[in-house]
Amino acid sequence: MHRVFSLAIGALLLSGACARHVDLTTPTDTSEPRATSSASTPTVTTAPTPTSRPDDQQVAFDKRNRPQWLDEKISQHLAAKAENPPITILSYQYNGQTVYYETAPCCDNFSTLYDAKGVVLCRPDGGITGRGDGNCADFEKKRSAEQLVWRDPRR
Repeated sequence: MHRVFSLAIGALLLSGACARHVDLTTPTDTSEPRATSSASTPTVTTAPTPTSRPDDQQVAFDKRNRPQWLDEKISQHLAAKAENPPITILSYQYNGQTVYYETAPCCDNFSTLYDAKGVVLCRPDGGITGRGDGNCADFEKKRSAEQLVWRDPRR
C-alpha cells in the first residue's frame, strides 16, 4: 500500500511538472516563463502618428506690451550660460492681474512668479518638495489665459 501511495504521489508531481510546458495564452499571467517563443499579444499593425513638439519649432514671441523689466531679465538670461531645460517665461491672469511665471533652470530650484511690475509674488513650485514656498499654493488652480512670452532659443 505504501508503494502504491508513493507511485501515486510521484505521478501527480510528474504531471504537474509537465503542465509547466503548456503554452500560456493569457498575457497578464507572468507567474511562469513561456515555453514557446510566440507571443500571444497581437502585433501593432499601424504606424504611430508623428506629432510636432513646440521645442522642435522656432516660436515667435509677442514683444508687444512686454514690460521693460522683463526685457532686461531676458537679456540677463541670454548673457548667462544656457540652462537645460531652457528657461521659459509665461504670462497668466491670476487673482485679477497679469503675472509672469519664470521656470526654474533645473532640479529642485524654485520657479518664480512676478507681478506686472517685476515684484516677486511667490515661488509657486520647485524646491525639494516640488510645492514651492507655499505663498501662492492656489496658483495652479486659479491661473488662466496662459501665453508664452519667451523661451531661451539656445540649445
